[in-house]
Order: sequence, then structure tokens, then C-alpha cells
Amino acid sequence: MFDKYGEFDSADEMNRAAAAQLAEGDTAAVLAIAEENGLDQADAEDYIDGMEPVLASPLMAADGKLTVEAADIGIQEGILSLWLGQIRQLCTEDPALCLAVRKKGKRLAECLAAMIRYSFEHKVRVSDKVVDLVKVQHNGKTVPMQKPLYLGFPDNAKAKELIRDYYLGGGGE
Repeated sequence: MFDKYGEFDSADEMNRAAAAQLAEGDTAAVLAIAEENGLDQADAEDYIDGMEPVLASPLMAADGKLTVEAADIGIQEGILSLWLGQIRQLCTEDPALCLAVRKKGKRLAECLAAMIRYSFEHKVRVSDKVVDLVKVQHNGKTVPMQKPLYLGFPDNAKAKELIRDYYLGGGGE
């Protein structure tokens, strides 16, 4: 991640680097900056062609960073994907969070770890009446779910709080 041009602390920093490369006529470098930072190549080409004044808005820069980090840790589906979507949505609603996501040293993996830690620490026992209805695949056979079963996930409000605490607060501890 961010091996060639380094991790940018903001969209402004990324835009300054792209502008310097464009001023030197190095459009390949501009495209490489965009790719390394998860930006859409068509948007980068629009910037190169002068159709856009900057390579990335703060929202584009934050979303691009999340895209790169999600690929790096292998998020595909499930609860982590849902939490990633929640972070993206919050970025569209909160400019301060959007800027914080792009900050150097802030990591999607660390935010997700804080959410997993909360989930584990706040798990509750699922009623045996529910668990008795669950059949799972195990060693090639369909078998009843083992009891007891404990689950814990933050509700939407708590998930938003955990996300904001990690990116805007002290780090999600």
C-alpha cells in the first residue's frame, strides 16, 4: 500500500503532488498516483485533460484510501463489508470524518478491530429456541448448531460512534 508515492495526509497533499507531476508533463505519474490511492482512472484522465481542477476531492481521497485498504485486508462481504459501507456513508455526511479517514496513520483495519473488540466484549447469548432452528455445514454434513451461541454486533448508532471515535477521537480504545 502506498509504496511508490507514499501515504498522503490529505486530498490537498495528493493534489499538489499530482499538479507537480502534471506540470512536468508526467501524465503516467498522475495516473499512478490515482491508482495507488484508489481513485478512478477516468477521473484522473479528466484531471489530466483539464476537465477537473484537482485530481481528488476530500471525499474521493477518503473513499480511495478506504478502497485500497479494503483490498489490502481482503474485505469481500459480510459484516466487515457492511461496516466499510457505513464508514463510506459517514464520510459523505461528515466532512471532518472524511478528512480524518485520509490522515496518515489512520487505518481501516484498526477501526474494524475496534468494532470487532466491541462486538466480542458485548456479545449476548442467543436463545436456544433460535439456535435449535439453525443447521450448519460441518465436515460435509448438515448438523444442528452447537449450543450455547453468543453473538455481539454494535447497532447502527454504536457503530457510528465507534467509527467516529477511531477516526476523530483518540483511536477507538
